[in-house]
Parts: sequence; structure tokens; C-alpha cells
Amino acid sequence: MSSKNIAYRNDAFSKVTGRAYYVDDFRFYNEARCIPVYSGYVHAKLNSINFEEAENFPGVIKVVTWKDVPGQVKSGQIFQDYSILVQDKIRYEGDVVALIIAESEEIAIEASRLITLNVEELPIVLDSYEAMQDGAPLINEEFANNIICHHKVRRGDIDKGFDECDLIVEREFHTPLVEHAYMETEGSICIPKRNGGIEVYGSMQHPFSTRRFVSAHLGLPISEIEVFSHPVGGSFGGKDDTAAMICARTALAATLINRPVRMIYTRAWSMKESYKRVPYDFKYKYGLTRDGYIKAVKCYALANSGAIASTTPWLTWRSTAQSCGPYMVPNVTTDIYGVATNNSFTRAFRGFGAPQSNFAIEQMMDICAEELGMDPIAFRKQNGVIDGSTTITGQVLNTHKVSLHEVIDKVVEASGYYEKIKKSSYGKGDDEKFYGIGLAASYRGSSIGAEGMDFASCTINCQFDGSILLSTGIFENGQGAESAMNMMLAELLGVKIDRIFYTTPSTSNIPDSGTTVASRGTLMGGGAIKDAVEKLKHIMTQNLSDKLRCLPREVVFKDDHLWGRDGYKLPWNEAVRILHSRKEFPFAFGYFQAPSVTWDEETGQGDAYFTYVYSCQAAEVEVDRKTGKVKVLKVTAAHDVGKAINKEMVKGQIYGGIVQGMGMALIEDLIMVDGHIQQSNFNKYKIPKASDMPEMEAIIVENPDPTSPTGAKGIGEPALEITAPAIANAVYNATGYRSYSMPIRVPGEKDQ
Repeated sequence: MSSKNIAYRNDAFSKVTGRAYYVDDFRFYNEARCIPVYSGYVHAKLNSINFEEAENFPGVIKVVTWKDVPGQVKSGQIFQDYSILVQDKIRYEGDVVALIIAESEEIAIEASRLITLNVEELPIVLDSYEAMQDGAPLINEEFANNIICHHKVRRGDIDKGFDECDLIVEREFHTPLVEHAYMETEGSICIPKRNGGIEVYGSMQHPFSTRRFVSAHLGLPISEIEVFSHPVGGSFGGKDDTAAMICARTALAATLINRPVRMIYTRAWSMKESYKRVPYDFKYKYGLTRDGYIKAVKCYALANSGAIASTTPWLTWRSTAQSCGPYMVPNVTTDIYGVATNNSFTRAFRGFGAPQSNFAIEQMMDICAEELGMDPIAFRKQNGVIDGSTTITGQVLNTHKVSLHEVIDKVVEASGYYEKIKKSSYGKGDDEKFYGIGLAASYRGSSIGAEGMDFASCTINCQFDGSILLSTGIFENGQGAESAMNMMLAELLGVKIDRIFYTTPSTSNIPDSGTTVASRGTLMGGGAIKDAVEKLKHIMTQNLSDKLRCLPREVVFKDDHLWGRDGYKLPWNEAVRILHSRKEFPFAFGYFQAPSVTWDEETGQGDAYFTYVYSCQAAEVEVDRKTGKVKVLKVTAAHDVGKAINKEMVKGQIYGGIVQGMGMALIEDLIMVDGHIQQSNFNKYKIPKASDMPEMEAIIVENPDPTSPTGAKGIGEPALEITAPAIANAVYNATGYRSYSMPIRVPGEKDQ
């Protein structure tokens, strides 16, 4: 499938003109307002809630507690441990103890001050190591202890492997909590239907997850809940569990008063309650031979899950399966634990565990190369996977082009790495600024992999006038998924793209296609579209070949026509009209299921993913000698995306990923004191500004993937996951200072 190097966004006009409807733009007659009520505690037994005075406050319609929940009080993606409203125990400061429904938000906020709680404070545990100790306060009664999950890799003989090594290198790394910082906060509007059931609008990542949450808590059949998709002001993985729960609370409020209810979060509520990027503590031990081969790796890591399990088991599984990066290691022992604490709960954030592990792995590659006296590029290529290599999980990479060396070579050449590494300061010289360049590489398993089911669906509905309605179960979160779907359909069907109108789906008119996560949208949605196109072509060729003077299999779809023998052709409009007149409706439903994968939980062996994305980035930095302030000058990035459907959108994803990765590496610092987040807005929680933007060069590498129906893989997460280690390596080459934690803080002369 060929790609088009055009800048196409089907939603561009509506967004730049302000005509796009986000959740807070919808208005319904007789709306009430709803707000969450927090306890102010981090860990406490909730004995009672005194809300009578608040409920009698003028303008208040109802105060809602867990006793008003008609269905389950708890739900969740994997474990049923996420409370819609606290029943008996507060586990983190973002737990919601009540809702206030009122005629206005101002009235609800005023009334919330009248609610008092009878609580018994409990000991707080925030550190993962402390939470694992015997006798530590139990955070989550759904588990026997604070260990949520434990994933392993067991390959080869680790003891023998280390015995055969000439050099052992050990280091520890730490990654922090990070806020998603999407522009639009969470929010929802819910409307009771006249015939029962409820309609849900919300700033959410995945309507089907939301529907499951609403169904569980309201005790309604899934069929009675319709969740609508509409523009979302950013997600980055952050609007799944929390957003779904906020929709469930709003739906509960609307059901209880039988009126439309609106609940739009303030930034302070969002930052207090929403989940964050999972913090990790890593201990890595590498065993090396004198000639530069990695013989053995031992990885021990704790992932701080916070107070709710959420998708910690899935996220830590990816960190485990990719715990040695894109390198061949014959002897591996990996143990990664998800651990409950009283911190904000944590889960998906663009990369899903890979940015954290890559921060450690790619610095270890530079550290080991230096210990061996080797060039870090040569060290990576000598140990890097190639066609036919076996991964640490025992998977043989023989179903696609393994392009690790290709992306490394392209970045090295485009960045001028070897010329610039000679100019790196290493903390020496008299200049006011230190200069350095550093590099990082990765492979990333495409789609969900062995951590879950992977499937997608779509419908193609050709109208009488030749226009086409396309709908898929891949939901748009601002990433351009709809545009990619339109482009793939236009090319596969050989029609003009302006014929296609992407119909925004709801949960009632398209089957569940899984969450829009794991860089899976283009791959999975494209697979479903290709299946539907093949079915549609069959309908059309069987019924139109007589007009084209050819056999059905000879019909060609191109240039907005159907072509037969001897120059016979039908314009697309006419072809569709003939089908309608013959009562053969040009409609098709498409479905795609990812190739099967395998996994053994005890050994961590199996084909973890059906294909991989290969990436490399080089960062150039300048560090102020006096202050230690780091400025990123340029990032050069090469990513093998399989096939680029829209090259300009691919570049946009790469640029956005670089900026987010840079923020995580250098700027973003979510501070918690005794379990309380100290920043409630972006005046204190800093993210990169326009003036922080580096020069960025995006190199799109295309090796169409045989396991992908369209050849496409993905780019959303790979774009971010190696920026931080590339910057860390560049900072070291500039200053001689190695940072083992983020955000990177380089001591300047003023600190010495």
C-alpha cells in the first residue's frame, strides 16, 4: 500500500474555526450541575458522612453517597477495586466520598463546605519498598498484601552467564510520577432516555470502557447505555479509568434525579484525582564479555501502582517483556512487581511502561560501552537484534523486517553524530556552556500483545449519490485516527477522499474494537477497513462485471472508477447508483483480529507481540556551567512505522512525542508531600513552553509489515519512549554527570 505525502486532517476546519463540539460545548434542557467531594485525607477509615446540612442548602438537589449506588460500588479494568464513591476506606487523596447535585456549580461548591466526615486516620505508606515489607499497612483489601502483580522473564542460566563474564556493571534508576497535562480536563454530561437507559457524553479515551463502568455501577444492561464519541482535548492514555468513572458518577446523578446532569472538572480536581505515569525503581546488573557482548542481565523493578490496581498488571508486563531493550541476551532474570501505596494511582501514559524501562536500559548501554572502552553505537549494533534474532522472551524475529540497525544508521548520519561527539565537553573546558550529543534506541511491541485481546471492526456504507460513510471502533482522541482511516479507505477503494465522510460512532452502532491505546489504532483499524473493502468489492464486482464486459475478478478500482476490459469503465457514482437500482446494497462490515501471540507467566517466554516498531533518537544539549540548566538544541529521530499513511501526521506524532519526552526528562516534577499533590495547576506544575522547543528532524523509515493488512504499524508511543535516555546520555557527554533519576538536575557551579 503506497502512502501519500499530504497534510490531510478531516477535522481540521472544525477545530481551527472553533466549531468542533467538546463535552463542555453540549447543552441540554434542564441541566443540573454536579461536583465531586473529597475528604482531605490520604488513608483513613470512613465511619460516616454528615451531609444533611449540605443537602438542605438552597439550590442543592441531592447529596449522593455510596448508599445511592444501585449497582456495584467497585469496578475496574482488571480487578474490581475502584470505588465510584468511598464506602468504608479512603486510600488516596483523590478518592471521592460524595457528589453534590445542584442547580449551579457555585451552589454545589458552597454546599460542599457543609459536609463533615467521621474518620479514623490510618498509617500512610508511599514508598514501594516500604509497602512490600511484612507488617506494612494494607492499602487494598482486594489483595493479601501490597503486591498487585509480579511478572518474570527466565531465560538461560543467569548464574552461569555471570560466571562467564569479564565485567559486571550495576546501576539503579528511578522514574517519577508524571501528569498527563492534557488541555481539556475530564468531564461528562449524561441524559436519561425516555424509554429507559442513559446517554453519555464525556471527555474520555474509550467509550466502550466507559460503558462497562456505567453499566456496572448503575446495574443496567450494557445495551441500555449509549456512549457517544466526539472531539477530546487530549488524552495521552490519561482518560480511561478516571474519565470512565467520572462519566459513571454523572450517569448515576442523572439517573437519581431523572434530569440531564453536567460535571466538568476543574484543573485542581483533575490533578488531584486522575492517574499518573507509573514511577519505577530499577536495579540493573549487566554481565559483559571483554569483546563487548552482553552475556547476562538481571533486572529487578518496583512499579508504584498507587491506591488502585487499574492496569498495573498489563503495564508492568510490557516493561518485563521489553526489559533488556532491542538486544540479544542469552541469560536473563527479570522480576517486576506492581506495588500498592497511598499515592495517586497510576497507569497508562504514552508508552505504557516502556519510557521508564528505556530510561534505564539505554543509559546502561552507554555506561557499559564506556566501561568496555567501546563506541556506544558499535556496542548497540553488535548486541542489537537483526532478522532471525531471538528475543529475551524466546521469540524469533522472522515475520517482519528487523530494522534496528537501519534506524540507528539513519540517525547517526543525519545528526552528524560522530563529528559532534568529538565536540562534546565531558565537563571540561572554559566555555560557559557545555555541549553534548547522546543517543538511544528501542524496539516496541506493536499493539496490545499477549497482555490482552486485539481486534477491530468497521462499516463502509455507500450512499445513492456515491458518497461513502465510514465508521470504525478506533476512537479519535486528537491523534488523527479518523484522517488515517479515511486515507486508507480512499486508497484501498480507489476513490477520491472527499467522497468519504467519517461518521463519529457511538457504542450502539459499532462493535467494541478495544481501547485506543498501544499505538494500535492505524494497524488495527486499517486491518478492519481492508477486510470491509474486500467484501464491498466482492459485492460490486459480482453485480457490475456485466457492465464492464469482464469477469468479476478482472474489475479494477482506481481513479474514482471501476475498470473492465477494452476500456469499459463506470464512474464511481454511476456504479453505486446501479447497485442501488438492482437492490444490491453497497454496504460491508469489516473485522480484523491480530495474529496470535503466546506467553508463559512462570517463565516469561513466548511470542509477546506479533510485530515490532524500531526507533532511534539522538539529542543535542547545551548545559549552563553555572546553573546546570539544560537546553535541548536538536533531536534527530528515525522511526520504522511500517508504512506511513499520512507522512505529515506521522511527523507531527514524532514532534509531539519528542516534546513530551523532553518534558519528562528535564522539566516535569509532580511533587507529593505526605500523599498530597502540591501542584493544582500549570502555574506550579511546569511543562515545556514554546521557547523550550528544540530543532527537530523526523526521519520516517518504511518497511511494510507482512503481519499488518495495510503494512502500517504505529508511532504514537515510540515517538516518546527514548527521548529521555537520549537526553540523559547527551547530558553525560556534555558534563560528565550521569543522572539516574528524572527530572534530570545537573549541579552547576553555584551548587558546588
